[in-house]
Amino acid sequence: MSLLKKGSAPLAILIIVAVLGIAQSAYIVKQTEKAIVLQLGKPKAGPMGPGLHFKLPFVQNVIYFDSRLLEYDARPAEILTKDKKNMVVDNYSKWRISDPLLFYRTVRSIPRAQARLDDIIYAELRVALGRYTLIQIISSDRTSIMEEVTQTSNLLLKPYGIEVLDVRIKRTDLPPENARAIYGRMRAERERMAKQYRSQGNEAAARITAQADKERAITIADANLKAEILRGEGDGKATKIYADSFGKAHKFYEFKKSLEAYEAGFKDNTKFILSQENPFLKFMK
Repeated sequence: MSLLKKGSAPLAILIIVAVLGIAQSAYIVKQTEKAIVLQLGKPKAGPMGPGLHFKLPFVQNVIYFDSRLLEYDARPAEILTKDKKNMVVDNYSKWRISDPLLFYRTVRSIPRAQARLDDIIYAELRVALGRYTLIQIISSDRTSIMEEVTQTSNLLLKPYGIEVLDVRIKRTDLPPENARAIYGRMRAERERMAKQYRSQGNEAAARITAQADKERAITIADANLKAEILRGEGDGKATKIYADSFGKAHKFYEFKKSLEAYEAGFKDNTKFILSQENPFLKFMK
């Protein structure tokens, strides 16, 4: 029994070493990854696709890289356009690691790759947008500009094992000081237009009022003229009728005129001293 116990210890050690060796030798690469094998810090094999792989235990180690499409959202930055307008551009890019071995040798990690993306894409955006005016950038030419920036950036980043598939501008804004200045100019322009419209309205109102007053005066004058003419014609006809009537009845005419004289004379407590033989009182007897 003692001999068995003495012989089982080395066997157990061998089994443990073998298990550890197998564990250190085998590694699995996922469907969304690629891997390279390093030996003493230097690339030895790769890139490895998905599946079970083996390496030298304790001497070699494995670095994994994401093989999926990645997105990098850059910080907003100012760019000068062709018409000397400052604008703040917020862009993002879609990229992936096309060559993991080259990627590791040049930039090594995702953060350093994003820094390289930021530098190159921003530089290309600045150059491309500098050839267009502000109106062209925010309207019809944006698609062609982005295609141009994508192609150029992809060529420049290819030596780093990076493939750029798309570069897009999410938002374009004006710097705060420019926005305030443009708002001030827009406000001044609107106030100028409002004053112009107001003065034109006042001028039109004065013209319409003057025309209405003129037409009113003409209408009233014509009406007064027609009224005077009709009144004169009426008075003429009345006088003729009275003359014809009184010519046929002289005494009645005399009586009527006496009554009118009485009415005009005997009012407001007027007092007369007349004799009974006065002709004025002829019709009072």
